[in-house]
Amino acid sequence: MKLWVGLGNPGTKYAGNRHNIGFMALDAIAAAHGFGPWRARFRGETAEGVLSGEKVLLLKPQTFMNLSGESVGEAARFLKIPPADITVFHDEIDLPPARLRLKDGGGHAGHNGLRSIHQHLGEGYRRVRLGVGHPGHKDAVAAYVLHDFAKAEQAWLEDLLRGIAEGAPLLARGDGAGFLNAVALRVNPPRPPRPRPAADTAGPATGASEPPAGAAPPAGPAEALRRLVERFR
Repeated sequence: MKLWVGLGNPGTKYAGNRHNIGFMALDAIAAAHGFGPWRARFRGETAEGVLSGEKVLLLKPQTFMNLSGESVGEAARFLKIPPADITVFHDEIDLPPARLRLKDGGGHAGHNGLRSIHQHLGEGYRRVRLGVGHPGHKDAVAAYVLHDFAKAEQAWLEDLLRGIAEGAPLLARGDGAGFLNAVALRVNPPRPPRPRPAADTAGPATGASEPPAGAAPPAGPAEALRRLVERFR
């Protein structure tokens, strides 16, 4: 079994926050792939399903962000899931909006949810870093991530979440590159090729027809005069 964790804060007050994009990602996966109903478990909400033959448990901790590790650690210990089989979806201010990156292990970069998970699991789990952009100054970060996505951001957010759901089976079977490609195709679909101009079959611009193959070229003035003299000799 694999454990996929979405980070966020519980309650309707925070539902649309940038900090809750991890919850949104799991909701999109569950809806797209017919996961079972959400139920209270491990101090969080869980839903079970199968992706590419792999059993996956989705977990949204309800402990608030800075205590997320308590929920994740409890689930991992009870189900005996090693960190290598745990993937955490979380907001990332160091990535531009709509960008996504995979990362295996490493530090928490000051993210409170990851910091808490580190305390309970160590650093050997995988992260799906979901770019939400940076407010421009570190003092504005807390207010920025605890505010809802703007209306102007809804289009890319919807595409990103749809891409995550479409690529989820690839991620479940360990195809990280395929997962990233699936998301990229949804967020930045290839442009259709430009139509090529039709071949010009109208002939010369004057509208005159082309001379038949092998025909002599039309005579110039000097040649016409020579022929006329020859006729009267």
